[in-house]
Formats: sequence, C-alpha cells, structure tokens
Amino acid sequence: MKLCGMDEAGRGPLAGPLVMAGVILHKPITGLNDSKKLSEKKREALFDLILDNSDSHIVRFCAQQIDTLGLSACLKMGLEEILGCLSADDYLFDGNSKFGVSSLRTLVKADALIPEVSAASILAKVTRDREMIELDALYPHYGFAKHKGYGTCAHVKAIRQHGHCDIHRKSFKLKALQGSLF
Repeated sequence: MKLCGMDEAGRGPLAGPLVMAGVILHKPITGLNDSKKLSEKKREALFDLILDNSDSHIVRFCAQQIDTLGLSACLKMGLEEILGCLSADDYLFDGNSKFGVSSLRTLVKADALIPEVSAASILAKVTRDREMIELDALYPHYGFAKHKGYGTCAHVKAIRQHGHCDIHRKSFKLKALQGSLF
C-alpha cells in the first residue's frame, strides 16, 4: 500500500511563508524524525536524500496569501494540491484537523512516528528555513535567519523599532504589540 505523508512548517510565525509537503517514499531512509527534533545539519543532509528517493510535492503560501485567504483556507488548498499531484492509496496529515479535506487521515505526532510524514516535515521545514535565510538578506533588521519569523523577543523588538515589512502577516495579532501588527 502506497502512503503519502503530509506536514507543514510555518503555521505560527509572524512573518514568512506557510510551506506544506507531501512525500511517498520509494525506499526506507535512515534517520527520519520530526524535523523539529533534528539538527539543522541533519535536516539538510536528509533533504536531498528524501527528494532523490521519493515522489514529493511542496506547496508554499506567502504572507499576503495567508492574510487574504486565511491560514485554514491555505492549509486546505495545500492539502488538496498535494492530493492532486501525488497518487497514493492512503494520505496521512500530521495533526488532528483535516481542514475540510475528507480523503485523508490525521494523526497527532505522525511526524515523529510515520517515516513518510517525517520526510514531509523535513522537506517543509528545510524549504521554509532556506527561504527565511534568503529573506534575511533582504530585510536584515529583523533577524529572520535566526528566528525564522517566529514571535521571539528579538523579532518583536525589531518590529517595534522598524515597523513591518512585506513578508509580515498583517492578519496576525500580537499582544506584545498591543493589537494587530499593522
């Protein structure tokens, strides 16, 4: 039975894209785990190995799409795109919500338990992290290479000092900034 594992990276940050990935492995890959439990070096080493030994599809939504469509709608659209691009007998998404997509299963902690979902987790996280490092060069005042757009103290301080930039999610509210970012 062919399983397509799916996961996302970047659901909660204040800036940057939401990245989703689907993976159907052709053979077992040693060292797979939830991307958050692996070092950056290990994730990077596994990234090309996963691409070379799987059918995969990566979807990204920029901050403007998240603001316009909403996070849940983006997640639903990403899941539907992966289902349309990868042919499998079973589709498994990490977490507990299907976002209105009935033709898949969910499992909490699947990214740590199921190799295909672990591989999707790694593809999504590495893709997003690489993009945030590139964006750091365009917006050096924010420290995106360090915090990847998450709401750290340093990031909040940078927003207070410099205001928002084009990759901030305007729809996300942050109490530390007394209401909406914008």
